[in-house]
Amino acid sequence: MINENFVIIGVIIQFIGGLSYLIDTVKGKIQPNKVSWLLWSIAPLIAFIAEIKQGIGILSLTTFIVGFVPLLIFISSFVNKKAEWKLNAFDLTYGLLSIIGLILWYITKVGNVAIFFSILADGLASIPTIVKSYKEPETENHLPFTLGIPNSVIAILTIRNWNFQSYGFPAYLLFVNSIIAVLVRYKIGKKIQGIISNF
Repeated sequence: MINENFVIIGVIIQFIGGLSYLIDTVKGKIQPNKVSWLLWSIAPLIAFIAEIKQGIGILSLTTFIVGFVPLLIFISSFVNKKAEWKLNAFDLTYGLLSIIGLILWYITKVGNVAIFFSILADGLASIPTIVKSYKEPETENHLPFTLGIPNSVIAILTIRNWNFQSYGFPAYLLFVNSIIAVLVRYKIGKKIQGIISNF
C-alpha cells in the first residue's frame, strides 16, 4: 500500500492523457463518439458524488478526473466536424441502458448502489467506443486510455479499506482502459480482420 497522496500523481497523468485527446479532437485528428464521451462524464461524476458521501476522501479524485476530462472532450467535440453524433441503434441502445442505470441509482439513493450503477452506466457507454476501437482504431487516440491505467493502479495501491466503495470504480477503470488502450495501440481488430479475410 502506498500513501494516498499518490492519487494526485495518477490524476495528473490521467489529465495529461486527456489533454492529448482534447487537442487531437479540436484539431480534427480523431473522431470521438459523442455519446460515449457524454455518458463517460455523467456516470463518473455521479460516482464521485457518491464516493464523497461514502467518505472515500482523496481516492475519489480518481473518479472525478475520469468524469471531468470526458466532459471537456465532449464539449470540445463540437468544434470537430468529424466527431460522431449520429445516434444509430447501437449507440441509442447502450446510451439508453446507461441512462436507466443512472435513474436506478437516483431511485435508490444508496451510495454503493450509486457506484455500482455508475460503473454499469459507464461500462455500457464504453461499448460503442470499444467497438469503434476494434473496427477503426485510427479514429482514436490511445493516450488517455493508456495513461488511465497507471491512474487506476495508483488508486488501487492507495486503498486502505478494501470495500466496494473504495475499489469498485478504480478496478473497473483499470479493466476498461486496458481494453481500449490495447485495441487502439496495437490495432488488434484490424489484425484479426486481416487474418479472417485471408481465409
